[in-house]
Amino acid sequence: MQNNDYQKYYVPAQSPWPIVGAVALFLIAVGAGNFVVEATKGEAGYGGYILLAGIAVLLVMLIGWFKNQIDESMAGLYSDQLGRSYRQGMSWFIFSEVMFFAAFFGALYYARFIAVPWLGGASNNAMTNEVLWPTFEAMWPLVTTPGGITTQEMSAAGLPTINTVILLISSVTLHFAHVGLEQNKRKQLTLMLGITILLGCGFLFLQVEEYIHAYRDLGLTLQSGIYGNTFFMLTGFHGMHVTLGTIILIVLFFRVLKGHFSPDNHFAFQAGSWYWHFVDVVWVMLYIFVYVL
Repeated sequence: MQNNDYQKYYVPAQSPWPIVGAVALFLIAVGAGNFVVEATKGEAGYGGYILLAGIAVLLVMLIGWFKNQIDESMAGLYSDQLGRSYRQGMSWFIFSEVMFFAAFFGALYYARFIAVPWLGGASNNAMTNEVLWPTFEAMWPLVTTPGGITTQEMSAAGLPTINTVILLISSVTLHFAHVGLEQNKRKQLTLMLGITILLGCGFLFLQVEEYIHAYRDLGLTLQSGIYGNTFFMLTGFHGMHVTLGTIILIVLFFRVLKGHFSPDNHFAFQAGSWYWHFVDVVWVMLYIFVYVL
């Protein structure tokens, strides 16, 4: 018996963008590593230039790959089955991001609730506090390093709280943009999406201000021991995700202006919305565990 109920499944031609993206990430990793080492030692080097080159290559890759995907979608090459594959792929991608941040939150938990108390003599390690530096106190955050570098704790008040409010509002505006798309209200869609992008840019601007405040006023740097390391690791990687999310929303905004997406066919917008809401949820957790507790 012949079965003709199969759907087409578009298989794209060979693409250069995966290898270009790999090269970009390699340059970013090497450049960022060298830049941090050079900044720590106060030396001039090529780390910053390599980092900028990696970012430039990454932007080229994103523009090229996004263009290919958009052209394929607008040409009607995708089927319902491919749409389900995209949804599964995006779901697994967000799950991998959850595990990514779970590892960092796990490192923070271990340092704060296990390692530091243990070094202070908790459990069966009563002698440890006698062999560490004389001023060691089993407290969080550790504001003094073995080398004598002191720092101050970043308060939850001020910029962190403002940024939390900004991201929470951005989730609301993006939700109403999605509702506008589903109801074919293009003005609502455009306005709410534009506001979301501005809020994302505002968050990134204030995070830069926060880092300047940390370095200049609090002495909170990457050299500030485990507290400085975990603080910049968590907030820095989250800021990178906000940057990527903002770029995605900007691409979606220009697609909306060109008349792309319909109430029945808008997975790209939905995927960008999923990612943005995920970033917002991570920030709320980060705000609580890094700034408040």
